[in-house]
Amino acid sequence: MKTSRCNLSIDCGIALVAIMLALPSRLPGQTAAAKSPDDNGTSAAHWNVQVDQVDSGNLDLAYSFQIAIYENLVEELNKTKQFQQVFRDGDVRAGEFPNLLVLKTTVEKYTPGSETRRAVTTVSGATKLTVRSQLLTREGKIVLERTVNGDVRFFGSNLRATHNLAHNIAKTIKQSSWSGSGQPTAILTGQL
Repeated sequence: MKTSRCNLSIDCGIALVAIMLALPSRLPGQTAAAKSPDDNGTSAAHWNVQVDQVDSGNLDLAYSFQIAIYENLVEELNKTKQFQQVFRDGDVRAGEFPNLLVLKTTVEKYTPGSETRRAVTTVSGATKLTVRSQLLTREGKIVLERTVNGDVRFFGSNLRATHNLAHNIAKTIKQSSWSGSGQPTAILTGQL
């Protein structure tokens, strides 16, 4: 009985040593360096972005739509992993980072829809939003400027258009060819 316990202890000790050797060695307190999740080879991940409040322009846009666009933008930009950090408007910590971009969004066109009409006919009642989205440096230099659309045509609440819009803005930024390393140089304009 004693030899089987001894053999079990030796086997456990060997397994523990093998596991320790198999794991990458790090001293306590050391952390692995973060790798850029960028697929296209640029290092955009060292940039930070601050999302400014949505400007409704001269349109009669419900405050709930402005807030929904803003909150969805913060969420969608975080999902893209294009930026080291996504800051909200007014976050004092954003001033501490030298590589900060500011996202400004201005609503240019809004067509209110009807959930009931969409559910009944599926050809009318669409909610549509068109915005001018600008990505600027801290100094105010425009890096990216696009007109982006968001809508809900079939099923879903009217606020679903704000989610679709934010998703399209984040997708536009991710797919754009602005230089993520060094100073952004080109102004890219267009419509999605």
